[in-house]
Amino acid sequence: MDFSILIQFGLLILGFILLIKGSDFFVDGSSNIASILKIPTIIVGLTIVAFGTSAPEAAVSITSSISGNNAMAVSNVIGSNLFNILLIIGICATLRDLNIGRKLLEKDLPFLVVITILVSVFIFIGWEITRLEGFLLLFLIIGYVSYLVYTAKNSVESNYVSKPTLSPIRSVIYIILGFVGIVLGGNFVVNSASNIALSFGMSETLVGLTIVAVGTSLPELVTSLSALKRDENEIIIGNVVGSNIFNILFVLGSSSAINPITLSPSMLIDILLMVGVTILCYIFAKTQDKFDKKEGIILVALFFAYMAFAIMRN
Repeated sequence: MDFSILIQFGLLILGFILLIKGSDFFVDGSSNIASILKIPTIIVGLTIVAFGTSAPEAAVSITSSISGNNAMAVSNVIGSNLFNILLIIGICATLRDLNIGRKLLEKDLPFLVVITILVSVFIFIGWEITRLEGFLLLFLIIGYVSYLVYTAKNSVESNYVSKPTLSPIRSVIYIILGFVGIVLGGNFVVNSASNIALSFGMSETLVGLTIVAVGTSLPELVTSLSALKRDENEIIIGNVVGSNIFNILFVLGSSSAINPITLSPSMLIDILLMVGVTILCYIFAKTQDKFDKKEGIILVALFFAYMAFAIMRN
């Protein structure tokens, strides 16, 4: 293997490390500032933490959009959303039944289905997500977060404020370091992944759907497995659903608002699969108000079948 390719793989891994640790630093610093300002913990979790776990996808897709790599900007979101549902929920459900709260089942999951179909319609109209459509998606994420904050304020848990574990100065340093790590990591991942794709004759779409999507979804995977150990099922489902909502509305919205995203009809199957898997997720959740082992195995099997199809298609 060419030494330059090894360097690109090294930069790719370094980029993932910077993205993951950067998002951790950003969340820790932001959460501590929120605690110092006495912002309720539940609001912090619904906003800062949800955004933090989607920061890697945002960094990669926005960087791709700015540099004109539209295929990677969209394929990263599609791949991440498929990974989150098929592998994260799939693995966790295989290990243990995942009960679902009423709010997730009646509001958040249906909302995810609606916006997934909406962005697919945007794409199919002209194989493009325009700047206007991007701003519409950003408007929806602002409305969604505002709704979360409003409902959280009226909940029983809204009065609880966590105690800060970092000083104000250290919290600001964490935020700055996290932001720098996310930006640098995003640049490393996009540039190295593009170079690897070219050297092996792979398309940027394939790299975005597989390597980049899996790498940027690691924070969600780690968070979910940690929650599984503590038997906190709603955190697992909420983490996946919230991340997928942020990926579609914030990541695709900001990317297309910066630079309209033009897509190839060759991504038709991937887009339809994202819609189908999201609807399947809702159906599984709705049938018994939980994900059981059988459904978990089906989701994991679908993930590996899709990965095989994506690689063979290239």
